[in-house]
Amino acid sequence: MLEKKQANIDTNQQNQFVLKAEIESLQKELELIEQETNAFEALLRSKLAEELIEVQELRILYKKRKQLKKEKRLEQKRRGKNYKEPVGIKLACNKQDSTQNPENQKEIKRLYREAMLHVHPDKFSMDEEKIDLATEVTSKLINTYQAGNLLELKLLHRHITSGNAMNQTQETTTTSKTSTSDLYLKREKEKLEALLFAAKSKHTYKVLTGYPNPNTFIDELKIFYADKIAKLRKRTRRG
Repeated sequence: MLEKKQANIDTNQQNQFVLKAEIESLQKELELIEQETNAFEALLRSKLAEELIEVQELRILYKKRKQLKKEKRLEQKRRGKNYKEPVGIKLACNKQDSTQNPENQKEIKRLYREAMLHVHPDKFSMDEEKIDLATEVTSKLINTYQAGNLLELKLLHRHITSGNAMNQTQETTTTSKTSTSDLYLKREKEKLEALLFAAKSKHTYKVLTGYPNPNTFIDELKIFYADKIAKLRKRTRRG
């Protein structure tokens, strides 16, 4: 009886040893893929900085224009069909003070560009849950930049680049150090397999591993963003 019990213990320990080895292998593969993908995406953002920033600025502007039109239609309905907006009233817009210290202007632009590239929604194109949050953060960033307040922009820049701006409550698994059951290890393995599949499914990783020269993807993106910018400019052009 004791021998059978000991045999079962040995078998369980062996199974756990195999699972731990598989988990470690999956973790290493996932870390390597994420490092390579992140480095490639950072290169893409650096090469497309101007396009990415302009696209997001135009997106925010288009969103504001749509909201203003909606509000205007509602106001006209309230006042009647024959209501006309008084001539000479223009929307106020935030502009940087032209008399501002040139060094401050330079620093404001640097902080804005760094923060924008750090949180640009296209960076989260494979994470739909974060796209809306990133859009909200970039909208606040644009408004702060246009206001030209260096101190406020520094604080927002720090908040964004620290990662706090995109923090969301994530599911965590809490186990004691002594919890090494087969069920726990199997779940950890399944979770890593799912993460690995998602990492390999990212378009940028497919480009990185499938293109003879991944840098040619930059030219494709430039064409893509040029078309997107042209369409957004047309949508945001004042009539």
